[in-house]
Amino acid sequence: MGLARIFRRERLDNYLRSDQHFAKTMTAKDLMSLGIGAVIGTGIFILPGTIAAQYSGPGIVLSFLIAAIVCSTAAMCYAEFASVLPVAGSAYSYGNLVFGEIIGWVLGWALILEYVLAVAAVANAFGAYFKSFLAGFGLNLPNAITGPYDPAHGTYGNLIAILVVFFISWLLNRGMRESMRINNAIVIVKIAIIILFVAVGIFYVRPSNWQPFAPFGSKGILRGASTVFFAYLGFDVVSASAAEVKNPKKNMPIGIIGTLIVATVLYMLVAIVLTGMVHYTKLNVADPVSFALTLVHQNWTSGIISLGALAGMFTMMVTMIYSSSRLIYSVGRDGLLPKFLGKIDDQTGTPKHSLGVVTIVIALLGGFVPLAQLTNLVNIGTLVAFLFVSFGILRLRNLPDLPHNTGFQVPLYPYLPILSGLLCFYMMLQLPAETWIASSIWFALGLLIYFGYGLRHSRLNDQS
Repeated sequence: MGLARIFRRERLDNYLRSDQHFAKTMTAKDLMSLGIGAVIGTGIFILPGTIAAQYSGPGIVLSFLIAAIVCSTAAMCYAEFASVLPVAGSAYSYGNLVFGEIIGWVLGWALILEYVLAVAAVANAFGAYFKSFLAGFGLNLPNAITGPYDPAHGTYGNLIAILVVFFISWLLNRGMRESMRINNAIVIVKIAIIILFVAVGIFYVRPSNWQPFAPFGSKGILRGASTVFFAYLGFDVVSASAAEVKNPKKNMPIGIIGTLIVATVLYMLVAIVLTGMVHYTKLNVADPVSFALTLVHQNWTSGIISLGALAGMFTMMVTMIYSSSRLIYSVGRDGLLPKFLGKIDDQTGTPKHSLGVVTIVIALLGGFVPLAQLTNLVNIGTLVAFLFVSFGILRLRNLPDLPHNTGFQVPLYPYLPILSGLLCFYMMLQLPAETWIASSIWFALGLLIYFGYGLRHSRLNDQS
């Protein structure tokens, strides 16, 4: 098998035929809820304060705006792909359709890294946060069941992290209609808590705290933008649901771009109010929003913020576990992983096998493995996918066997997709060397699996 084989492209009609068993129940509102659930997590209560203190000062609001503009270039590329090619698997399937199987596999392998590590890390944090939340009511859980496996320090597993992952999996197994109802409700609660902070905090804003607006100059604002850029990652998971969406040509762009707009507005509002309540020099603390509320004697609101942080982590896990199960389903559908993973349950319209495997892996990682050193790998996995999706628009528009002009189109073509790809590559260069080394090992392992198993079992081998 030569280069021609590994760069052979999948046919869109094969994907559409395989994915037709999904129940198409999701609306634009569900997609935005899914996206906001992934993007807005605990970071909204932390980043505006710590980045303002370290890099941007009150100019953090411009850092968020610049980062959002950079992210919007990739978001529009995802929106075009998702509206024109409404298939499960997100960037993995897009790569297979426009570049060929080997590129699709690399993108899928990158996304597996992103999704699984992201959820495991958040599940780990959720366990620690929930423990402290219960302690506020006098309920103290033993240390032995609230940390990663580390007998030397008396911890043998994070039981809360494991239980919350299995609970979310059970929820998703019941079907997307019920799952989305619960997810939408929790997202509304989360947004309401953020708005509550803004509504309460605005009465304690002192304009003098906004002076100087950019104490570290324009370089500080740009440094802040490159740091908070990663706070917006997650909108791409919306595209994983394309096969389950009503009218994807209309609803997918609304879900992806709408997510980014809402997230930007919320981040900027929190940044403006927070830096107005407390001088930026005092905000380099672990919980700047709670710290600011405590300073103005709003302790009751600070407690509600803790609830908002838990809600943020929960919805993020719902979105990522959902998306990772659809990704694994897509790879199994194509035979690059065992084909039982590519089966859809006729009763619920969900890929139960892939969801089960994802749940077990995430629960083991989140419950027993310390993940603090691995979170940067999430970012590089995402940026690799962004890079290929951005440049993939150029190829999509020039392939005669794929549809064109049937959905959302990236404006300023071809300049904006090229700019998006270059910006993503620049952001990759900002990641530390150890991240590149660890990711190189991950991708090398992925190529071994592809050439050792996937290439021989791919369903492309059965097609003339």
